[in-house]
Amino acid sequence: MIVAVIDIGKTNAKVALVDLDRMAEVALRRTANAVATDGPYPHHDVEALWAFILDSLADLNRERRIDAISITTHGATGALVDHSGELALPVLDYEFDGPDQLAADYEAVRPPFAETGTPRLPAGLNIGAQLFWQQKRFPAEFARAAAILMYPQYWALRLTGVAANEVTSLGCHTDLWNPWKADYSSLVDQMGWRRLMAPVRPARDRLGPILPAIAQQTGLDPATPVFCGLHDSNASLLPHLLSDVPPFSVVSTGTWVVSMAVGGRKAELDPARDTLVNVNALGDPVPSARFMGGREFSLLTDGRPVDWNEGDVAAVLAQKASLLPSTQQGSGPFPHRAAQWRNAEALSPGQRFVAVSFYLALMTATCLELIGGDGPTTVEGPFAQNRLFIRMLAAVTGRAVIASETSTGTSIGAALLASDGATVMSKGERTEPAADPAWHDYARSWQQAIET
Repeated sequence: MIVAVIDIGKTNAKVALVDLDRMAEVALRRTANAVATDGPYPHHDVEALWAFILDSLADLNRERRIDAISITTHGATGALVDHSGELALPVLDYEFDGPDQLAADYEAVRPPFAETGTPRLPAGLNIGAQLFWQQKRFPAEFARAAAILMYPQYWALRLTGVAANEVTSLGCHTDLWNPWKADYSSLVDQMGWRRLMAPVRPARDRLGPILPAIAQQTGLDPATPVFCGLHDSNASLLPHLLSDVPPFSVVSTGTWVVSMAVGGRKAELDPARDTLVNVNALGDPVPSARFMGGREFSLLTDGRPVDWNEGDVAAVLAQKASLLPSTQQGSGPFPHRAAQWRNAEALSPGQRFVAVSFYLALMTATCLELIGGDGPTTVEGPFAQNRLFIRMLAAVTGRAVIASETSTGTSIGAALLASDGATVMSKGERTEPAADPAWHDYARSWQQAIET
């Protein structure tokens, strides 16, 4: 069975073909996901993305017959649509700081962390804050809205004409969902938004076939089913929920590095350190933590890996050359700490790349510690290809780390929504913690430098 996965990341958008029989991506189309700056505020260029999606589906279907479509997107994004399915307001970019203008007013109405598992985040990272700001600033346009949709389900609506919502996106630091009651939060009722919330459907629900116009434009079979879809980090988690035995952790890497602990140690989550409760595709709460690691990697390396060798590793470990957090402030486990290089004079490009990779691993290990991570850790996404990251993560956590063999776990996980049977995934290469004490000394030195 061939599933076309629409995968909208914050930095890039993709349409991937996943062969469920082989549990592998077999084709891919990719485009940059640029934010549009016209209109009333920075927003996602959904028409450019829609054209890319349709062109990709048509192109890929000519290569291999597409049997089904699934959808996964980044979080912290929703759409206000009117009765005709058109946008009542542009889809706000969550990095836009406009909602901060009403921060004090929003603080007075948002639910506590104990109710939602949602930390208070800046800009538009809480969808509740986005909606609050949009309603106050654009009351006429907001009044036109017939439905509030999470971002994966916005694309499902365009493909099928069926409006729905789903818990992984609703439960992704939105302030809109109570994961303990599996229902909308008190904010939704207080603001009168419940009537606008599209029906909640399981991620695996088949919403319907593609619309006739889509079939005509792409050449897909008019009966091609579209599945409800889910949040991208939870797409990475889903294959492990279906096949792994707790305790285990999954680290989904992309623009954000999201750590999720399943069956781990009990931990008191600290909302001030960007820990939160996600909701997985089965509807269960999952302790999680995150930082903007992919964005930091791009800024620190111009987005490109650099050649390095074991001599570079030995030099960095010996002189304890390190980067202290945080390059991207305002989120992550050290949201208000300014980045600082330490013992890093005259580093070669290879040594600098080693130190950056170690920094990202140490930040990830901190996230796993904050959420009680236990058992083996599987790394999904681009960082799975970074051997330095994998080795340091294993060393500092003292647990095995598995580098996923798939180029992106999000596509595989989203494709599984269309699978009716059990699946067995190839686990990838397993790295055990280093025996060399230099790795552990390095991690202790990094932690001590932060504490002082």
